[in-house]
Amino acid sequence: MPRKYIGRQVEIVYLDRHGKVSQRNIEIHQIRNGNIYSICLFTGGPRTFNEENVLAYRPVRTAARTA
Repeated sequence: MPRKYIGRQVEIVYLDRHGKVSQRNIEIHQIRNGNIYSICLFTGGPRTFNEENVLAYRPVRTAARTA
């Protein structure tokens, strides 16, 4: 996963440790030693993902704010 996504919201599809495919929206805080350290946007809790198990990713589009 490119480091340009640090600090951004990303939707990922990944293979969990039990071999199940899951999807999650996260905000990436750090990528180090093959791990992605993030916050889950659904639960608000910290999450760590193995970079090798990420099957797909894309930036989360947010609605434009109007004043």
